[in-house]
Formats: sequence, structure tokens, C-alpha cells
Amino acid sequence: MAKNEGIKPVAQNKKAYHEFFVLEKYEAGIELFGTEVKSIRQGKLNLKDAWCSINGGEIFVNGMHISPYEQGNIFNRDPMRVKRLLMHKREIKNLYAKVKQEGLTIVPLSVYFKNGRAKIEVGLCKGKKLYDKREAAARKDAERNIQRSLLK
Repeated sequence: MAKNEGIKPVAQNKKAYHEFFVLEKYEAGIELFGTEVKSIRQGKLNLKDAWCSINGGEIFVNGMHISPYEQGNIFNRDPMRVKRLLMHKREIKNLYAKVKQEGLTIVPLSVYFKNGRAKIEVGLCKGKKLYDKREAAARKDAERNIQRSLLK
């Protein structure tokens, strides 16, 4: 059985890869309501300014915007509400210890459907300095120029 079978990507947080070094990646479920799932299936969500926080042994994603479902009615939820993530307790404790001790942050990287269930990939990240961002942009431009020259 193929590893990516049943995975349908919905959104990626490209800004996170520009702003942070991703040290570790974790998969988590998202606690959603019906109209939110329908809206995500249509691809109407934004991860650009999202971040994760840990409160009371639970992990939450803040700033993730899920547009209201167009055919929805009174069951539509607030687009910016805080959503709980579903992870194992030991993973949350591990993340909490690293965030508190090493000054790292938890950032959502992508949202996808895996076998019909909405999943989010969160990363344990360390912030980049300005010179790191410039170096990464220069490397990306060089790779793009090489690809263009090969296509000609």
C-alpha cells in the first residue's frame, strides 16, 4: 500500500517555512464542526498567521481562518475561533517541555484529509534571523535559474 494513498492536501503555510526553521513535524487531528469540515473540503481556509498554544495539557490552534460555509445557516461557527487539536498526551507534554525550555514555537504547516479525516501537520520551529531568510531566498533563486536554463 502506498504511503500517500488517501491523502488530499488542502492548504499549506508557506510563510512558516520562510519565517522559521522546522525542527520536528507532528500530525494531529482537528476538532471541527460539520460546516467547518465542508468549508475545508472546498479549500476555504487560511493558515498564514496561525500559531499553536498549549493550555491545561491541551493544544490549540489560534489564528486559523476557516471561511463560513456558503450553504450553511445558523450552524456556521466563528471563522477565527480557537480549535482544539487532537494529539497524544505524551506528545503534548514533549512539545510543551521543548517550547518552555528552548524558546521554540509550534506552527501549523499544512492541513489535509487523510482517509476522510481532517488532519493538521504542526511543526516545532525556531525563528529565522534576517540573514537566514536572505540566504534561503538566494538559494531558491539559484535553483529556479538552474531549472529555467535546463528547460531552454
